[in-house]
Amino acid sequence: MSTLPVIAAVDGSDDSLVALDWAFETALLREAPLRVVHVQQYAAWAGPEVLPAGQPEPVDDPVLDRVRRYLQGRVEQPVVQYVALDGSPSAALPELGSTAQLLVLGSRGRGGFAGLLLGSNGMAAARDAVCPVVVVPKPGRQVHDGMPVEPGPRVVVGLQVDSPDEATLSFAFAEAALRGARLQVVAAYTWPLHIWTAATAQIVPPSEDQEAVEAETRTLAEGFLAPHRERRPEVRAEPYVAPGAAAGLLVAASRDADLVVVGRHRRRLLAPARMMGSVAQAVLLHAASPVAVVPPEPLAE
Repeated sequence: MSTLPVIAAVDGSDDSLVALDWAFETALLREAPLRVVHVQQYAAWAGPEVLPAGQPEPVDDPVLDRVRRYLQGRVEQPVVQYVALDGSPSAALPELGSTAQLLVLGSRGRGGFAGLLLGSNGMAAARDAVCPVVVVPKPGRQVHDGMPVEPGPRVVVGLQVDSPDEATLSFAFAEAALRGARLQVVAAYTWPLHIWTAATAQIVPPSEDQEAVEAETRTLAEGFLAPHRERRPEVRAEPYVAPGAAAGLLVAASRDADLVVVGRHRRRLLAPARMMGSVAQAVLLHAASPVAVVPPEPLAE
């Protein structure tokens, strides 16, 4: 197992304690140390580049003191380190990803507006961190159009058959193996298809029927899953192929799931800034389960 820590970002809010619980259990599963980090907002007169680190074991941080009391007395514990930082959380949290195997935070902290489903710090971390980022929603988030699934632990992953991401699939298989869970692989396809022809300046019906499109999507999905199944034979991976928007299907699948895994967009030549992707953003906003956003594998040089 990796010796890098699982990092839990806390800010004293109840949401961050829910995320801390998830990070605590995940650190135990991964046999990894747990690093609890509190980033205190820099003073209004300071610039965002000001980011002095505090002592590894601060004695004057009430947020970390509360976390110590919260974790005290648990029978089985990973090695826990407490770290206080001063600076901009939206800048500091993504930077923490360079020293972590996983970065975990709540969907919304103390700052921002109460009606927001995802805080700016969570969005920044999921968009910019170099490690996978897990955002844990507030308990009780409802998904009204969930799909029927068999009981038991389940990890969900989104698969784009026209541009599969190996890093996302590898992470999802590894998480399912760690949790003794089956893996539900959601592959969406567009239907009905509308084809525009310039010659007649009109939309014509597709030459293929829906059954053929679904069969082709399933075949592609099975092909992409084959090498991962070979490496992780203990994971029962089942493709769920359906028409519709990928985000909506993943949100529906999130009800009673242990984790939903989505990929983050790779940087593009004409748009070099990191991009979240509309599917990942929608899933973060609406999923009922924790959501892992996985950065793409670096391009080979």
